[in-house]
Amino acid sequence: MPRKEKELYAALYKILGVWPRKIQYYKVALMHKSLGHRDFNPKTKRLGKRVSNERLEFLGDAILDAVVGDLVYRRYKGKPEGFLTNTRSKLVQRETLGHLAQQMGITRLIMASGRSIQHNSYIGGNAFEALVGALYLDRGYDACMTFWNKRVMGEYLNADKIAYKEMNFKSKLLEWSQKNKVQLEYRMVSQSQDENGSPIFVYAVVLNGVVCLDGEGYSKKEAQQMASEKTINKLRTDKNFADKIIVVPSEQLEGETEKEVAKETEFSLKVTATEQAIDELSLDDLSAKELSREEIIAAAEAAAYSEKEAI
Repeated sequence: MPRKEKELYAALYKILGVWPRKIQYYKVALMHKSLGHRDFNPKTKRLGKRVSNERLEFLGDAILDAVVGDLVYRRYKGKPEGFLTNTRSKLVQRETLGHLAQQMGITRLIMASGRSIQHNSYIGGNAFEALVGALYLDRGYDACMTFWNKRVMGEYLNADKIAYKEMNFKSKLLEWSQKNKVQLEYRMVSQSQDENGSPIFVYAVVLNGVVCLDGEGYSKKEAQQMASEKTINKLRTDKNFADKIIVVPSEQLEGETEKEVAKETEFSLKVTATEQAIDELSLDDLSAKELSREEIIAAAEAAAYSEKEAI
C-alpha cells in the first residue's frame, strides 16, 4: 500500500473511530468539484464523467437528518415539534458542520484547488456530509449513529448549548419588525459567480423603505442571514439608526409623552439576559467539555429568575 494511502487510512480512523473498508468511497467524499477530476475508462482509454463529492454530500445530508433527528427526539423528551426541528437544523447547518470539519481535521484532507478552499465557506461542511455518506455506504447506518454520538457529540459539540443558541437572525429580525410595526423586506443587490462557477449573492435588509446593511453568501438564505445579523447588531448598538427606522404614528402620541414612547421603543430593542448570553455565543464556543447539561439549565433558570425579580 502506498504511503499516502496509509496516511489517509490513519487520518480517517482518527476522525471516524473505525477503519475504512472501501477507501474509494472516502476518496470521492474528499474530492471537490474544483479539481475537475474525471473517471478514466481503461477499455476505451477515454475520460468519463466528472467525479466530485456532490452525490455523497446529498446522501450524507439525508443520513445526518435521520441520525440527528433521532438524537434530538430522545434527548429532549416532552419538547414540542418546533423546538426539535429548530435544534436539529442548528446541529446540521453548514456553519456547524464547517466548524466540525475544521476541528476534526477533515478540511485539511479535502482535495481541491487552493483558491476554492480559501474562498468557499461551505467546502468543509459539504465534505463532512459527504464523509458521512461514504461511511453509510461502507459500514451502514449504525456506524453513522455511533460516529455522531461518540465522536462528534462526545468530543466536539455541546447539543444543549447549540439548542438554546439563537442563530436564525432572519426570524429574530422578523419578530422585532412585527413588534415595532416595521415593514421588512430583502432586496437583492447583486448576483455573480466565483472563479469555480459557484453563485454569490448579495442581499440588503430594507426596513420601512430604508436600505440597511447587506450580506454576502453562496446562497440567498446565507446572504439574507448575514444581512439580518448585521442589521440586528446595528439596531442594538446605534440608537440614532433605530430612530430612523421606527416611525411612531401621531395618534399613538395622544395621552402619552414623547419620553414614554421613547422609553417603550428603547425597551423593545433590548433583549433579556438569557437572550443576550445566547447571542454572544460563537461557533468557537461550542466545546462539549466546557459546561455540563445541568450547569447550562441551572444558569438559564437563574437568569430567568433574576429577570422575573427585576420585573
